Amino acid sequence: MAKVKTTFFCQSCGAQYAKWQGQCNSCKAWNTIAEEVIQTPEKSDWKTPNSNTAKRTSVPLLINEIDASKEARLDTFDAEFNRVLGGGIVPGSLTLLGGEPGIGKSTLLLQVALKLPYKTLYVSGEESQKQIKMRAERINPNNSNCYILTETKTQNIFKQIEALQPDIVIVDSIQTLHSDYIESSSGSISQIKECTTELIKFAKETSTPVVLIGHITKDGNIAGPKILEHMVDTVLQFEGDRNHVFRILRANKNRFGSTSELGIYEMQGSGLREVSNPSEILISKKDEELSGNAIAATLEGMRPLMIEVQALVSTAVYGTPQRSATGFNAKRLNMLLAVLEKRAGFRLGAKDVFLNITGGITVDDPAIDLAVVAAILSSNEDEALAKDYCFAAEVGLSGEIRPVQRVEQRIQEAEKLGFSTIFVSKYNKISLKPKAIKIQLISKIEDLVDLIV
Repeated sequence: MAKVKTTFFCQSCGAQYAKWQGQCNSCKAWNTIAEEVIQTPEKSDWKTPNSNTAKRTSVPLLINEIDASKEARLDTFDAEFNRVLGGGIVPGSLTLLGGEPGIGKSTLLLQVALKLPYKTLYVSGEESQKQIKMRAERINPNNSNCYILTETKTQNIFKQIEALQPDIVIVDSIQTLHSDYIESSSGSISQIKECTTELIKFAKETSTPVVLIGHITKDGNIAGPKILEHMVDTVLQFEGDRNHVFRILRANKNRFGSTSELGIYEMQGSGLREVSNPSEILISKKDEELSGNAIAATLEGMRPLMIEVQALVSTAVYGTPQRSATGFNAKRLNMLLAVLEKRAGFRLGAKDVFLNITGGITVDDPAIDLAVVAAILSSNEDEALAKDYCFAAEVGLSGEIRPVQRVEQRIQEAEKLGFSTIFVSKYNKISLKPKAIKIQLISKIEDLVDLIV
């Protein structure tokens, strides 16, 4: 009989050590290293001994002989989910979905499972069948292709898979699964690696796509070893604030498509609603013009969005003025305030400045700089900007208005939403000649001051 092998893993970051020590050299955490069994004797394949599933063997081929035809994808009947995946789910792929607790990961995948016309197996290790049934009735009560299994042992799951032969498998979540071949608790480093390896082998040998839900740590990283993200084909991140209704689905890794796509959902009582035109939702509807509001033409991945920037400039009550930014980098805000004071002559050193990006989203696109400056100037002078003005340019330290990428795509989005004027850098190369929107070219921050103040 083979000897049982053990090793030591850091439960925080997944680093491996030959012996126990008090502090992890990788993440510097104390008392997080624990001994785990990594191998037990008589380990078998994921299939049962009586399985007749043919095992695919791989042989070397010349690169010119490889069939490069596009592989058929499974349509999820969810436009936002398809967009982020690159057109649908690839057969035999392994997708990992992570996000904050309560953000809606299980709701999203159950909603997708209930829409699919294929035979779907939804494996849950966290909720009972009655709980899932209650949620399913709220989302889509008229589906008969989705099977629910509450099980955490991988060997039992594979027995049910062989009996059912599903077209797609969804597992909620990978941290709840455990294998008999590893003598450690569910959620440990070795259990996560072993269970994921078994699921990958099953997916590749049967061309059945598998979607996993993964927990995240307090730092926002997916719990477990970093190798988990390397093993899977696609890593999706479901983001948002539970105090707001909007959720954003991003791809951090995608072997079958772009990682620059973005999906937006709105959380409702009946589940998650796809938001096909987020610009109209992110811009406040108001009857009267208010100072301190500016519209920015930004990009989230490949998707143009029109978002509203709100600024409030007021006299500092205390000796030290406050600088606060929600959804925007606070250091960049301080830089823009310094540029305004140095290049445009505005004395903001003794004033409080508050900045907010509406909708509860966070933006890191430098093209939002000009809208931030415009909103601050509008609030400082207490003069409202025209509601049909929008901005798309970066502001440099010397006060120059710098060009941004894909400006024509931003102009087209602004024109489609009915804006009359868009302010962009003079140095952008624009071949587009729109009929319904005026392109206002500016080269330095003083030009903006002359036009809007």
